[in-house]
Amino acid sequence: MKLIDLFNDKKPIVSFEIFPPKLDTPLDTIFDALEKFKALGPDYISVTYGAGGSQKDRTIEISSNIKNTYNIESMAHLTCVGHTIEEIDFIVDSLIENNIKNILALRGDPPADQPDFDFSKNSFKYASELISHIRSRHNDLCIAAAAYLEGHPECSKIKDDMINLKHKTDAGVDFLVTQLFFDNRLYYEFQERAATIGIKCPIAAGIMPIFSSRIKAMTAKSGCSIPAKLVMMLDKYQDNPDDLLKAGIEYASIQIRDLIDNGADGIHLYTMNRPKSSSEILKNAGL
Repeated sequence: MKLIDLFNDKKPIVSFEIFPPKLDTPLDTIFDALEKFKALGPDYISVTYGAGGSQKDRTIEISSNIKNTYNIESMAHLTCVGHTIEEIDFIVDSLIENNIKNILALRGDPPADQPDFDFSKNSFKYASELISHIRSRHNDLCIAAAAYLEGHPECSKIKDDMINLKHKTDAGVDFLVTQLFFDNRLYYEFQERAATIGIKCPIAAGIMPIFSSRIKAMTAKSGCSIPAKLVMMLDKYQDNPDDLLKAGIEYASIQIRDLIDNGADGIHLYTMNRPKSSSEILKNAGL
């Protein structure tokens, strides 16, 4: 099933993101977690790709299992970093052969061991180019893309970032998934900016629960701001991981409930492969 059909039929769509385990870890670890995620009834599960495409084979295998073994709609992440056009075509064809009709098309991060990676040497420099290429070959696929509520960290002006996003959606995007954010006003303001510039596709809210103090490093990388009350929470529980986890689950639950009450198109939960904590969040949020 194409996920855009779900967005057209119901609201809100509730989905999960998981990531493949490290290459030296058996895949059984994620399949054990998938049994528990399935019990939570997500509308779909997306599978990340890894910096520089380091996990592409596992992304395909896990996405295939989600769809064909666990009978949950699946969306595979695909980045253009470090890939030739031929490699991208092969990956997309492999996903189709495994009954995957949904792709989150991204520029992607460079390999961790290449801090000076030259994006201009890619076959595609921007996600919009990747999207155009996939759409030109496969009009029957559902293509999603990423949205940065506070602007892409490599773009200095919100206005320019919105123009770039419009180019991306015009290239053939069916729906958007936001990067993490902790202040719902950012989502509502983004909805207004998107509508003003002519972006009409659904926008799923990407929610990253705070499971540990490592969230500070993640926000620094993504350009996401941390509200003062959240900073106070992190400082209060920095020496007590259990209490920080409980507070993080509560914060995400309240955030999701507010988004649902205000008509968000979808909730995309960055689960960090934690079904138990994800279950508590959904329960607290009334889902």
